[in-house]
Amino acid sequence: MAMTTVHETTGPFDLAREAAQVIASRSGVARHDLALVLGSGWGGAADLIGETVSEIPAAEVPGFHAPAVAGHVPVMRSIRVTGTDRYALVLGSRTHFYEGRGVRAVAHGMRTAAAAGARQVVLTNGCGGLNPDWRPGQVVLIRDHINLTAASPLEGATFVDLTDLYSQRLRDLAHEVDPSLPEGVYVQFRGPHYETPAEVKMAGILGGDLVGMSTTLEAIAAREAGMEVLGLSLMTNLAAGISPTPLSHAEVIEAGQQAAPRIARLLAEVVMRMG
Repeated sequence: MAMTTVHETTGPFDLAREAAQVIASRSGVARHDLALVLGSGWGGAADLIGETVSEIPAAEVPGFHAPAVAGHVPVMRSIRVTGTDRYALVLGSRTHFYEGRGVRAVAHGMRTAAAAGARQVVLTNGCGGLNPDWRPGQVVLIRDHINLTAASPLEGATFVDLTDLYSQRLRDLAHEVDPSLPEGVYVQFRGPHYETPAEVKMAGILGGDLVGMSTTLEAIAAREAGMEVLGLSLMTNLAAGISPTPLSHAEVIEAGQQAAPRIARLLAEVVMRMG
């Protein structure tokens, strides 16, 4: 008998509802108001947002897996935001497109968050920068993106307007916390190899300021699900051809660790204002 996969028998939104039900049952939180995806360097923010009421290994929730990238957290946390009655669902790991699990798996976190009740999502990442005036550790607000993965999380005749995908209102809140934050255009490549100098140059010609391997597909899925999106990038290194040294994942991890306390405080303060 031929084997069938869960995706052949279960639609993406059915699987998301199933995952949300497991999270609600195991966490005791009936509704999560917002979601956070904590990329490289951002994991410490969860400890500053509020009281953790539940931790669930990601691999025990339908459709999720243990993280494939060093520096990502293998648990989902339900956190009561300090001073509020709001709950945040913190996704400590994301599925990257380069893992080969398909675009549905990449979008699953956003669909699950929406099924769990979230109407806002904060997407964070570590990435390379094109602006030579920025230094590793610089946080940049994403104001727009360029998706170079040649893929979309939308299926069928699903036409979604992305004109204001990255919320101006939420960016304004972030600027209230830190008026010096620059804004930029994030360019997602498929990965997992780093971009060549020529590809980085192309990204700049297209209007990009940051290059990485995540976020854009999740942002599109979040918009389809009706969530308000805030994107923050931690520039961990200058991109290929701009950086005078070869790129390495160890460099990304080190830059994230050095910036972690500062960016965790920034993100926590932003979350406090998102109610």
